[in-house]
Amino acid sequence: MSDRRVRVRFAPSPTGPLHLGGVRTALYNYLFAKKHGGDFLLRIEDTDQNRFVPGAEDYIIEALKWVGMPFNEGPGVGGSYAPYRQSERKAMYNQYADQLLESGNAYYAFDSPEELDEMRERMSKAGGNTFKYDHVTREYLKNSLTLSGDEVKTRLDAGEPYVIRIKIPRLEEVKLHDIIRGWVTVQSNQLDDKVLFKSDGMPTYHLANVVDDYLMKITHVIRGEEWLPSAPTHVLLYRFLGWEDVMPEFAHLPLILRPDGNGKLSKRDGDRLGFPVFPLNWTDPATGEKASGYREAGYLPEAFVNILAMLGWHPSDNQELFTMDELVEAFTLERVSKSGAKFDPEKAKWYNHQYIRKQSNESLAEVFMPALEQNGIKAEKDYVEKVCGLIKEKATFTNEFWKLGSFFFERPTQYDAEVLKKKWDAGALEFFTRLKTNLNVLSDFSHEKLQQTFEDTATEAGVKPGQYLQLFRVLLLGESVGPGMWDTVGLLGKNEVIERLVIALEKVGNRE
Repeated sequence: MSDRRVRVRFAPSPTGPLHLGGVRTALYNYLFAKKHGGDFLLRIEDTDQNRFVPGAEDYIIEALKWVGMPFNEGPGVGGSYAPYRQSERKAMYNQYADQLLESGNAYYAFDSPEELDEMRERMSKAGGNTFKYDHVTREYLKNSLTLSGDEVKTRLDAGEPYVIRIKIPRLEEVKLHDIIRGWVTVQSNQLDDKVLFKSDGMPTYHLANVVDDYLMKITHVIRGEEWLPSAPTHVLLYRFLGWEDVMPEFAHLPLILRPDGNGKLSKRDGDRLGFPVFPLNWTDPATGEKASGYREAGYLPEAFVNILAMLGWHPSDNQELFTMDELVEAFTLERVSKSGAKFDPEKAKWYNHQYIRKQSNESLAEVFMPALEQNGIKAEKDYVEKVCGLIKEKATFTNEFWKLGSFFFERPTQYDAEVLKKKWDAGALEFFTRLKTNLNVLSDFSHEKLQQTFEDTATEAGVKPGQYLQLFRVLLLGESVGPGMWDTVGLLGKNEVIERLVIALEKVGNRE
């Protein structure tokens, strides 16, 4: 690694919601920057205005905020290399396109889309190779390499539409070193002359990202492997522009695969298998189509980060649960796999359950309080914290808290009919009437005292303690499952327990 200050960027396009693969790319950039005491930038690559989606940039920023990855520089934050939206940097790119034209490493191409489509169709019908604009075909097309200087000038002066293409050299080995994949070598005759500047006056990704990475002093480009085929072109651009000495190091991350390992994970896979592929809920502004997100599905951001970190990166030991600080400490690009990582939705649930269990009752109460308010419940935060302490062992998602703990806030209106049918017998009414009396005189409502009182009441009634234990839970909660019995009774408190028993015995006490 060079001795330059580490500077990395996450550079998404605002073309829709941020896929979890994009969040993982941001995470690996963030971890690498923090590990080396460097800077993490957000740059919005919106050069393709035809694919721009309103709200997508705000979504990206909100997603990074939710997972706890603040950027040092970027939209809304500023920085020494502003602006951080490529559409606002438009005027900066012309001089570099001109430089490439003047050095002979780029050329004007005047071919219309229709003419190129015709060429593709002609080659397809002839049974030849798929058409690409390269060192062979450019000799037969309408560009500044085949037209005279006067004709090129005439076309430019007349305002004829054109693009600027890179002139890929013939028969040359293009090499780059990838931190994850080692040396990558590509023959230049396999590359096409990619468009660098479009007819609308906007640069393409290829020129804009190289220029911006240079101007913003980016030291490491950490991005998805879908950009690996473009990397040799970018290496050539660094050379043609005279920036080889400050070219960033590259690391191309493996794909996130479907659960069966066959192909890249997509929204359709999530819809089909019932799990989100986006960090936050998203509504398409054009179609109104909705897509679910991990935040709204009840995942904790810490769990989501841990899930993503393990999709392609492997720690040096068997540790699975990491705080963000621990990830920063342990993360290295050298331990990122070359091969794709299968997404396991069940493992994702496991991570979330583990993180809910690890969370403090105070922080979980903050998550639970809005759900209580939505259900018309006003409760003291101290009480909500204690409820969270009892239900978190059972919770996989934070949005399950109301289902798992509503009975701590509302008295039951119905009672588990199956349990009543099986467990209610001739002695039940007498037992619970006696239990109500015994509980009422208790001054100590501790776990031990409650259990002892229940067992003593069973002895007085001549029954085994276990005979009516499940029935006791149903009479208090309406349900046959829940947190530990005596912790639950103790938290409800004496007055509430007695009231619930009175109501329950009035409703079910006449059963045969």
